[in-house]
Amino acid sequence: MISKFAARALAIIVGLVLLYVAPCTAQDATATKVDDFIKSEMQKQHIPGVALAVVKSGQVVLAKGYGYSNVEHQVPVKPETIFQSGSVGKQFTATAVMMLVEEGKINLAENLGKYLGNVADAWKNITVQHLLTHTAGMTDYPNDFDYRRDYTEDEMLKLMQTLPLAFQPGEKWQYSNLGYVTLGIIIHKVTGKFYGDFMQERIFKPLGMTTARIISESDLVPNRAAGYQLIEGELKNQDWVAPMTNTTADGALYLTALDMAKWDAALYGETLLKKTSFDRMWTAVKLNNGKTYPYGFGWSLGEVRGHRIIEHGGAWQGFKAMISRYVDDQLTVIVLANLSEANESKLARGVAAIYNPELAPLPLQPIEDKEPQVTARVKELLQKFVAGTADSNLFTKEAQAVIFPEGAQRFSELLKPLDTLNQIRLVERKDEDGLRVYRYRLTYKDELLLLAVSLTKEDKIAGIDAEPE
Repeated sequence: MISKFAARALAIIVGLVLLYVAPCTAQDATATKVDDFIKSEMQKQHIPGVALAVVKSGQVVLAKGYGYSNVEHQVPVKPETIFQSGSVGKQFTATAVMMLVEEGKINLAENLGKYLGNVADAWKNITVQHLLTHTAGMTDYPNDFDYRRDYTEDEMLKLMQTLPLAFQPGEKWQYSNLGYVTLGIIIHKVTGKFYGDFMQERIFKPLGMTTARIISESDLVPNRAAGYQLIEGELKNQDWVAPMTNTTADGALYLTALDMAKWDAALYGETLLKKTSFDRMWTAVKLNNGKTYPYGFGWSLGEVRGHRIIEHGGAWQGFKAMISRYVDDQLTVIVLANLSEANESKLARGVAAIYNPELAPLPLQPIEDKEPQVTARVKELLQKFVAGTADSNLFTKEAQAVIFPEGAQRFSELLKPLDTLNQIRLVERKDEDGLRVYRYRLTYKDELLLLAVSLTKEDKIAGIDAEPE
C-alpha cells in the first residue's frame, strides 16, 4: 500500500509531467502548422529554399530551414544558411547614421553639402533626414545603369547628381535606393571608414552576428545560398553584379535568420542606441504639407487589426528577405528566401497569424465599382503586360523609370503562367496624395492576386503592383 506522503509526491510529479507535456504539445502543433504553411507556399510560389526564425520577447522559439539553398548541389537550407539582405540592409545603415547622430558627428537637419562638399544645386536643400525617409526627391537606379561595372563611391556620387529630382525635398515620399547609397558615402566621409567596416565594428560584432557581412563573391563564405529567378516559369541563376557595385549601403549584406534574431533582440534595449533614437527611427515622416507617410528611418510602419507592426522587406539578386516586428506583441517573424519572385510578406504574415490569429489581416470584401471604365482599362493593361506590348506612354515619367523595361517584364512573367483572368473585382478605392488608388482582387484558375493601381488627375498611371493574396 502506498503511503499518503508517497501518494502526494506521486501526484506532484504527475502534475509536473502534465504541465511539461501540454506546452510541448502545443508548441509542436504550432510548429507543424508553420511547417505545413511554409511548405505549401513554397510549392505554390516555386521557392527553392526558405530560412525562418520566430522570436518572442527577444528569444528564438523557432528557427528552421526548408528546401534547398543550392538547387544544383541539393544542399538543404538550415538556420545557419546565409542569404542576401536586399533592402532589409537599410535599417542597419539607418542605425549606423543614428549612432553618429548621437555622437554629434551627423545632424539630421544638415544639408548634404556639409558632409559631401560641393554638391549639385538640386541637392543643396536635401538633408540627411530626407535621405533616411525617402523624401529627398531622389529617384532610383536609371534604366541604363551598368550593374556590371565597378563604380567607386566618387563615381557613384557624381552619377547620382546628374539625375534630376522627381520632386522638391520633403514634398512627397518615393522609395529611393540611391538615397541610401548616399548615406553609406556620408558614413565613410564622416568616420573615415567604409560603411561596411563601421557596421562590422559597431553593430555586427557587439551583437554576436558572426556571419553578417558585406556581399563578396570572391571570398569563401560557408553556408552561402544561391539566388534564383523564374524566367518563363523556369528556374535560373541570379544576374551577376560587379563586386564593388555590390557593396553599397542600400542593401548589400549577407545575413542568416539567426543573425536577424540577435538583431531583433537588440532593438528592445539600448545596446546600440538610446530609446529616444529608436523612437525617432520608428516615427512616420512628416511631409512639407504637414501630412505623414508611414515610413521612418529604414523601416515601414503600420498596423494589423490594431497591432503595431514595424517591418521591412528586401529584394536583390534572386533573394527576398523580410523582418516583421509586432512590437506590442513582442513577436517577430524573419523570412529569408532564394527566389526573386517570392512573396516574402505573405510568408512572414502567414506565420505571424499562426502564432497569434489576431494578426491575420481581415479578408478584403468586394465593393461597388462606380468607375467600370477604369477597371476595363486595368484589365486591358494586364493583357498587354502578358503580351509584352504595354505602352509606357500610359505612365508618368517617374513610373516609366521604375517599370520599364524590367518591371514590365516581371509583370509578364508573373501573369503568363496563370492562364485566363476569370474575374477582376474592386476591393478598395481611395484618394491619397493627389492620386486615385484602386485595389483589385484578380481571380485566376489556381491563384488569387491583389493588384494596386494609382492614377493621376490626368489619368496617367503613377504606380502598379501585384502580389499573391
